[in-house]
Amino acid sequence: MNRLWLFLPLALAITLGMVLYFGLGQDPSKLDSALVGESVPDFQLPLLQTPEQQVGSEVFSGKVQLLNVWGTWCAACRVEHAQLNKLAEQGVPIVGLNYKDERPAALEWLEQRGNPYSTVIYDPEGSLGFDLGVYGAPETYLIDTEGVVRHRHVGVVDQEVWESDFKPLYEEYRDDS
Repeated sequence: MNRLWLFLPLALAITLGMVLYFGLGQDPSKLDSALVGESVPDFQLPLLQTPEQQVGSEVFSGKVQLLNVWGTWCAACRVEHAQLNKLAEQGVPIVGLNYKDERPAALEWLEQRGNPYSTVIYDPEGSLGFDLGVYGAPETYLIDTEGVVRHRHVGVVDQEVWESDFKPLYEEYRDDS
């Protein structure tokens, strides 16, 4: 029986190695979302620029658009912002979700870097972000004309991600409407 205890550290090391091997081999930008195929959760939150005005999930009906989760505290959001401005210039509608941020800092950010968003929802407590299953910023969702989440990307949306992941779906759902 005492000899079996000698193999316990080896068995634990092998188990830990397998967990790390399979866990670290995953692409974090390909995280599944329970909301893909589901409607955007109901919510009522203020707009960033006009806090007295509330907006809800109806903002996602009628056209195919992106929902981009961002914050001034997010370094990767700085990298992504130029691409979002470019997409907006090309006519891609983008709703911004300013996530767990300070209103003055977010307003200054948009003033300095440009505003690619047709609407900016202010979510200082992260309530909508929580309902969406947001892990952090940036995250971007493709929402169809009925307000249904069709795709989710965790991380920076650069030109390559737009071309390979979003553009084909954007065009497909836009053509279906």
